[in-house]
Amino acid sequence: MSSRYRLIAALFSVPFVVFAFFYYGGAVATRAYVGEASSQAGTALRLAVSALSGHLNRYEALPALIADHDNIKELVSRPQNQALRDAANLYLKEINGLLKSSDIYVIKPDGETIAASNFDLPGSFVGENFSYRPYFQDAVAGRQSRFYALGTTSLKRGYYFASPIYAGEEIRGVIVFKVDIDMIEASWSGGEYRIFVSDPEGIIFMSGKPDWLYNGILPLTSDRIARTGASRRYANARLTALPITRSHFEEHELMSLVEEGVQKEYLVLSHYMPAEDWTVNVLMDTGSIRTQARTALGAVFLILCIAGLAIAILRQRRMRLNERMHLQAEARNELERRVEERTADLARVNSRIEEEIAERRLTEQQLRQTQADLIQAGKLAGLGQMSAALSHEFNQPLAAAKTYTDSAAVLLERGRTAEAQDNIQRIGGLIDRMASISKHLRNFARKPNEKLGPVPLDEAIRDTLEIIAWRLKAADADLRVDLGIRPPVVRAGSVRLQQVLVNVISNAADAVEGIEDRRIEVTACEEKGKVVLTVRDHGPGVPAAIAERIFDPFFTTKGVGKGLGLGLSISYNIIKDFGGSLAASNHPEGGAVFRIDLQSATGIMPEAAE
Repeated sequence: MSSRYRLIAALFSVPFVVFAFFYYGGAVATRAYVGEASSQAGTALRLAVSALSGHLNRYEALPALIADHDNIKELVSRPQNQALRDAANLYLKEINGLLKSSDIYVIKPDGETIAASNFDLPGSFVGENFSYRPYFQDAVAGRQSRFYALGTTSLKRGYYFASPIYAGEEIRGVIVFKVDIDMIEASWSGGEYRIFVSDPEGIIFMSGKPDWLYNGILPLTSDRIARTGASRRYANARLTALPITRSHFEEHELMSLVEEGVQKEYLVLSHYMPAEDWTVNVLMDTGSIRTQARTALGAVFLILCIAGLAIAILRQRRMRLNERMHLQAEARNELERRVEERTADLARVNSRIEEEIAERRLTEQQLRQTQADLIQAGKLAGLGQMSAALSHEFNQPLAAAKTYTDSAAVLLERGRTAEAQDNIQRIGGLIDRMASISKHLRNFARKPNEKLGPVPLDEAIRDTLEIIAWRLKAADADLRVDLGIRPPVVRAGSVRLQQVLVNVISNAADAVEGIEDRRIEVTACEEKGKVVLTVRDHGPGVPAAIAERIFDPFFTTKGVGKGLGLGLSISYNIIKDFGGSLAASNHPEGGAVFRIDLQSATGIMPEAAE
């Protein structure tokens, strides 16, 4: 009777066990799948934020560049001049087409638009007043500004970049750059996730679902509507509130709303972008998540049922095991025999392993000896390279010194002692410079210890021309130097910078020698805290086959005895030691262009760098 009662009690307890399994197991499974879905949605959110930031950052610096254009500055200085307006309209239209932006326009300090890229279109901004826009108010106050809105004239959404236009120290106008965002928004449609962008008032500005545009995910209070209306951010668009119900599942935020008569629940992940002042939101339907959790739970339950059935079958067969005890004894004997065989095999394997260890130790000793030999060979190769480098770098100053010596002898014969003394002083300067070059060539294979400092670029080029004047004259080269109104000051070492300029300009002289167009153009400009120095010749350019090897040591295209192939390699390492870069390319109109990027030291009093 007791066994029967136990059986009945077990049968009655089964429903409670099943209920508890699905209740608690469902919560655990849902938590796991929601966590995984949140991780996936987080990846989608990061990608969406990166795509938005990357698209907008491409245009961030453009308004300030356009505002610095001479035609734009002249227009805001004389806004009533129709010829200036026409020229500015054509310029803005051309720039807008090249940059594939939405619109570019110029606004006077009173808010009136006086030039626009769409001047010849029906919805032209010319004559419109945008003084109510926050981007105009910030820019006319002297700040770089951003704003996103629905255009009141074009009725097209866009992101606005605005920059003040200075005429001297005075702000005479504002340049506005409008970027189209439809392309990014179109990529959000039809995917697994619902992606939208909302402003600080909770109004949806961008969405992969067009029906959600200009709907609020926060209650549209009178304060929110008033702040939005003050800037006319959404022009005359009708603002409504989505019927959203918010909830939480543990630390995850959920959002429910009715779509097409069906209640849907979404997992919500958000990321605030402070520069743009908007929030990117990614929604993922939880219906599929809960379905996966239920499916997994059902599969686990089915596996447990199968396991229980298997256990029951095993228990039924347990009685039969006693009948097979003798078979187990035989199996045990067989197992012991196999263990003995395996033990013998392991002993043989251990012996082979010991032999391999001994061989590897011998190989390791040989490797260490080989490494020592390689280190010694490297030292010898470095000595050979340094000797060749000294020979290469001294050729040009020695040639210049020879020229000055010959000139001094002729001047002495003619009794022009003062001029001869000047040549002798120049020779002394070349000798000092050769000593400095030899010191820096010793540091070619290791990091130099001398400090870097401000070096005026015009002085470095002037000293360089004293060394290579004979080479330019021999090649009949036409050197043209344009360093701007205020020559830049770079962070470098004076002698080593001259060394680089000697190598690069000498190569340019080699390239133009014997051809019709023998111009060599040296220009410099400042870009975002850096100085870009370019040396362009009008020779045959750099062949594509050797472009990747041009800075390799001992690589040269000159004939035997005309070059060691070390000049560009040494120059590359010198510029790298300055914290800059040296690159070579071909100009679209022909000839080679060597670009040297250096850190700007403008504003610092020049001191001796070496």
